[in-house]
Amino acid sequence: MRRALNVAEKGRGLVRPNPLVGCVIVKDGIVIAEGWHDHLGGLHAEQMAIHDAEEKGHSTNGATAFVTLEPCNHFGRTPPCTEALLWAGISEVIVAHGDPNPLVRGNGIAVLEQAGISVKSGLLEDEAAEQMREFLHWCKLRRPFVTVKIATDCKGSVDDLSGNSGRFTSEQCLVKVHQLRKDCCAILVGANTVIRDDPSLTVRLVDSQRQPLRVIIDPNNRIQSEAKVLTDGFGTKHLSEEFRGLGPMLDMLGDLEIQRLLVEGGPTTINHFLEADLVDEFIIVQSDVTHTNPVPTNFNLAHFSNISRTNWGNESVSIYTR
Repeated sequence: MRRALNVAEKGRGLVRPNPLVGCVIVKDGIVIAEGWHDHLGGLHAEQMAIHDAEEKGHSTNGATAFVTLEPCNHFGRTPPCTEALLWAGISEVIVAHGDPNPLVRGNGIAVLEQAGISVKSGLLEDEAAEQMREFLHWCKLRRPFVTVKIATDCKGSVDDLSGNSGRFTSEQCLVKVHQLRKDCCAILVGANTVIRDDPSLTVRLVDSQRQPLRVIIDPNNRIQSEAKVLTDGFGTKHLSEEFRGLGPMLDMLGDLEIQRLLVEGGPTTINHFLEADLVDEFIIVQSDVTHTNPVPTNFNLAHFSNISRTNWGNESVSIYTR
């Protein structure tokens, strides 16, 4: 199952609004095939694994399939995975996590069991839940999982008023930021960030088949018409007079199947999210530079119970989660 979870990661940033799913097929104690959901509308993990076995000349009759998510039993962009498993002659299915989708919930397992296939569930369930956390969050709340990312100097300043706004983190760190952007469905900033920085808010330093939606909170319609986010041809939601608050905005984004929202705005925007208790993950990237005319911050992170630390290039990174 751990191999199936690792295989599922190959679809990261490619399959939303679908979840990451991996499948490994074992026969006589030997792994004979593996598959993962690799793009929206493409083969599901079980279907790819069965196809992989066929390509390698292996019979799947009587084999065991390890799947990170309960096989679907409905027609969507592809036929049901339960049918593929039955057709392949799989005799046992081990499932990590049940599917929270109301179209599937428990149905896939029931169909397999009714057909005489042995099904066991719950193996590495917590690890699977962590891998699918944004999907599970969206299925439960119909709102995106909100990640805040902020860069500071060594003393916690987010900007240097002594000069022009600009990046003060390393190139290696910037690559990590672009990997984070790739894994998000949308990126949000406020009007002040657009006016001061004119950011692109795109994925450029890592390969990506799609660009996240840009969301600009601008209730007073202040941003310049020639701003990159309005003129570069990529998708942007410019929320001006129609902006009615963060809660309704998250509901709207949830309706658009936005499962993970990255907030890259300044302190004012970030504090509005924190005050409304709408942040699920808070990432602080701390550089070793010192700003001459600093803009200090005072984020209240008391309600985050977990913290992990890592490095992105030369920068120290603290990740706060609930």
